[in-house]
Amino acid sequence: MCSGLSLQSSQYVVPEDVRAAGFQIDADELTSIVESRDTERLTEHGQLDGIADKLATSLTDGISTREGLLGQRQEIYGVNKFAESEPRSFWEFVWDALQDTTLIILAACAFVSLTVGIATEGWPNGSHDGIGIFASIILVVSVTATSDYQQSLQFRDLDKEKRKILVQVTRDGFRQRTLIDDLLPGDVVHLAVGDQVPADGVFISGFSLLLDESSLTGESEPVDVNEDKPFLSSGTKVLDGSGQMLVTAVGMRTQWGKLMAALTEGGNDETPLQVKLSGVANIIGKIGLFFAVLTFIVLSQELIGQKYHDGLLLSWSGDDVLEILNHFAVAVTIVVVAVPEGLPLAVTLSLAYAMEKMMNDKALVRQLAACETMGSATVICSDKTGTLTSNRMTVVKACICGNTLEFNDPLSSLSSELPEVAVETLLESILTNTGGEVVIDQNGKQDIIGTPTETALLEFALSLGGNYKQKRQESKIVKVEPFNSVKKRMTVILELPGGGYRAHCKGAAEIVLAACDKFIDGSGSVVPLDKKTANLLNDTIETFSSEALRTLCLAYRGLEDGSTQEEIPLQGYTFIGIVGIKDPVRLGVRESVASCRSAGIAVKMVTGDNINTAKAIARECGILTDGGLAIEGAEFREKTPEELLELIPKMQVLARSSPLDKLALVKYLRTTSNEVVAVTGDGTNDAPALREADIGLAMGIAGTEVAKESADVVILDDNFSTIVTVAKWGRSVYVNIQKFVQFQLTVNIVALLVNFSSACFTGDAPLTAVQLLWVNMIMDTLGALALATEPPNDNLMEKAPVGRTGKFITNVMWRNILGQSLYQFTVIWYLQSQGRYVFGLEGSEADTVLNTIIFNTFVFCQRCSMRSAQGRWRRSMF
Repeated sequence: MCSGLSLQSSQYVVPEDVRAAGFQIDADELTSIVESRDTERLTEHGQLDGIADKLATSLTDGISTREGLLGQRQEIYGVNKFAESEPRSFWEFVWDALQDTTLIILAACAFVSLTVGIATEGWPNGSHDGIGIFASIILVVSVTATSDYQQSLQFRDLDKEKRKILVQVTRDGFRQRTLIDDLLPGDVVHLAVGDQVPADGVFISGFSLLLDESSLTGESEPVDVNEDKPFLSSGTKVLDGSGQMLVTAVGMRTQWGKLMAALTEGGNDETPLQVKLSGVANIIGKIGLFFAVLTFIVLSQELIGQKYHDGLLLSWSGDDVLEILNHFAVAVTIVVVAVPEGLPLAVTLSLAYAMEKMMNDKALVRQLAACETMGSATVICSDKTGTLTSNRMTVVKACICGNTLEFNDPLSSLSSELPEVAVETLLESILTNTGGEVVIDQNGKQDIIGTPTETALLEFALSLGGNYKQKRQESKIVKVEPFNSVKKRMTVILELPGGGYRAHCKGAAEIVLAACDKFIDGSGSVVPLDKKTANLLNDTIETFSSEALRTLCLAYRGLEDGSTQEEIPLQGYTFIGIVGIKDPVRLGVRESVASCRSAGIAVKMVTGDNINTAKAIARECGILTDGGLAIEGAEFREKTPEELLELIPKMQVLARSSPLDKLALVKYLRTTSNEVVAVTGDGTNDAPALREADIGLAMGIAGTEVAKESADVVILDDNFSTIVTVAKWGRSVYVNIQKFVQFQLTVNIVALLVNFSSACFTGDAPLTAVQLLWVNMIMDTLGALALATEPPNDNLMEKAPVGRTGKFITNVMWRNILGQSLYQFTVIWYLQSQGRYVFGLEGSEADTVLNTIIFNTFVFCQRCSMRSAQGRWRRSMF
């Protein structure tokens, strides 16, 4: 067997450039080992230690960042970036814009008009109409292509923002945070629950590491990763546990990178509003086509009738062809004017503008539809920690050995008032049973890495004189059960220096306390936990919670030899203490909640905290009001559908909730209550609710990568006030598009009526093909730019939300559209029918002057319509 392995090992030849760079294995070999999950080849290269040596890295200290070494490593193994497809050039967007059927018809019409015009009237008189149509086509195509091109660049910028993910690595012996794009083979990466595996690699060490590989394999069953199954793939997600991995492949060499390379670039999905408006545009386009055919028949019937009467249907002069061509051009132009091509453009411009502005307001929009959806939100289900609160936690109270202590200097208070054994046990519990870590940074200063709760506890332990490194060296951790939202506690098993094992448990105060049957008294002795003491401790938990403190209970128990192979026990613990952690409410949250309420948006707080803590925070934020209800998840789950129908409208706080409680609440609000629901979340367990919601908002700082991938918007500053800003922008998008629709429909109705009625009654159209095309171009593009990019104002948050069933075109809008259309049509028709008498005009020259007046009047009326849509009647138009 050994000789076989030696033979296999000798078959691999290190490329010369790799050897010259100081490495003993190339990128292709590393990629192949992990991709094929080949344990035999891993053994051939010396297992994990052998791979680390060949990569010139240390499993404890990571890679060296000395000058030149990172660049050398990058040159051999590549960078952790996906190869981006070549950006589409501006001319490609021009070509796409030219594919519009109507523009193709217009181009053909312009060509024929130009040819016939020059043939009959000579140059340059005969070229005016043809060149005018060509010019309008060029300008329309230019505006459309420029808008689409700018939007594509903006989306590329947003994609770059999404890649700004920080991962924890060990380099030069220091644990630090680095951008995911900067990872290299040889890096030692630290993984925790909710992280996305940033590259392909091999498992180094860890506890209960469980991955979701469905994004790669399609298999929904979680996969255990350990020494026997050591391979990790980029793009998978950590569902449970923690660990360290050695990076072996990055970027396009990873399985995820190869999958991305196999995918073709897809277009951006249309938003629901874009789909709705495109449908409206199609209907209006069909109406326009109908009127265009009628207009062509009306304009051409006299000439064709005369030809038929004279028996000359087969005899056509150049003038006859030109006249029919002009009639055809007017008919085609009516189709162009009738179709409100500006509607999709207005939506795109408004959403793209809102996305850019929201980025400045600390909101990264991942889905375009989120902009408009948030404007219709009627309910926000908000998380507490980090969203309503600042997520900067500090231990301010503790109950240890039956004594409740409040302190600014924990060391002096506890050292003098507590027995030494209690303090030592407390320190052992905090420093070993933690998901955080105390590290020394490159400046030689002590730094704490971990969640805000873990950081607060570790800071507390260090202030008591605890030595993190010494304590971790003294006690070997043999088993870890990480915290999860179902059990609401974390447990570790230690192998003690003097022999034997001990389990340390921490978590939700009332849950851990219920698992205790002993406690450490004031003398440091372990005594039975009687009912009276248990009641006093429960009262302490309620007191801490009522003061808006997050409460955690710490406990321990001894274990028999061999019991470490079994499930960690849930009962029989000795109570160590309760800590109260302060997480202050963010500035401006109360005002933001009040703004939501005045805007008709209900805010419900959904949290895993104790109900008393949740109620205290909710009152401080203004969420829990007189008459409002606060219940726990256990009670919520027991309610019947009939009871929920009465309960949920009054419910403002859901405490001690599980992920399934949050999901059930969101489903009920969306289906039974028909609400438009926004959900905030930061953890892996929030992903189902974020996906189920109409709009999911993940926290950018405290949020896990799983939560961010499941969300539509990432709140970059974790602030509830930013969520209100998103809602305001969403409403602004909706209102701006309503204004444009009001304006656009007025333009189209008047243009149709003027030309159609004029053709029917006078045999001529007062607005020529070129004039109508220019009006269409100006009104569609400049109108969209003016109306779709108007910024939000505070008045938007003083009205009720549109909701799921609200009408887009309201009765008030129809009244304005029809009123404006009738007024403008009357003015223009009067000029058309009475112009010669009023202005004393005669002859063909009079027609030119009159049509010019009508055209300018039409443009003037459309500018009035735009001002009307903006609600600025009192301001001058010029």
